[in-house]
Amino acid sequence: MQIIKGSGRQFIGDNIHHFKPDDMILLGSNLPHLWRSDEKFLKPHSKLKVEAIVIHFMPDCFGEAFLKLPENKALLQLMDKAQMGVRVKNQTRRYVGDLMQKLLIAKNSERIILLLQILQAIAHSRQTKTVCSPGLQFLYNPTETERMNAIYQYIMTHFSGEITLVQIAKVAHISPHSFCRYFKSRIKKTFSRFLLEVRIGHACKLLAETHKSVAEICYECGFNNFSNFNRHFKSQTGKTPRMHRKYYQEIRLTAHWKPGL
Repeated sequence: MQIIKGSGRQFIGDNIHHFKPDDMILLGSNLPHLWRSDEKFLKPHSKLKVEAIVIHFMPDCFGEAFLKLPENKALLQLMDKAQMGVRVKNQTRRYVGDLMQKLLIAKNSERIILLLQILQAIAHSRQTKTVCSPGLQFLYNPTETERMNAIYQYIMTHFSGEITLVQIAKVAHISPHSFCRYFKSRIKKTFSRFLLEVRIGHACKLLAETHKSVAEICYECGFNNFSNFNRHFKSQTGKTPRMHRKYYQEIRLTAHWKPGL
């Protein structure tokens, strides 16, 4: 999958990421995932659109014997690696992006050839990074996937306010005590930890992209105590909110600066 236009929050397994144009990722089968666009794309009558190229294929579409050929060892390893998600970067992303554009208009067996070229490029590239934590495994169950998506959606809609254990457990249709064990067994994080990461991630985005005050951002992200916000922010990012904003301001200045002739 490659993002062409748009931005928002991406949940893959136990990973939270802010997606943007040109992001590219390979997801293995049955790996829970959810993309949620930024609010500006969701407003009524908004003309902003999110666009992506998505290629769907079955892991065994080439046949079990094909992947077990010695020549295809790297492809088989890539399929295993994809169970944790694989982010594709730099020159490999650009090369694969060109192949994906060609695949959009390709016909017949050319589509299969292009898909193999895409997987081959990713499999042999050093410009990739796994997304989920090592050892994270999910057993596929349609009900579980729907339940996790409902949990993610509820968190993204309500994280700016208080989310009690009773409320989120009701979304999952299980008891509060069972929810704590259920969530941690799937995401390998406690619910409170995951919610904190969502809030801090949103705060990072607001600090980098808006002129809102740190105090405004603190309360907009669901923190009721300014000192707690600062403490949690530094614990998560290694910087204070003001340091984070200054860092991105300097990046923008550097990007727009051009030496005189």
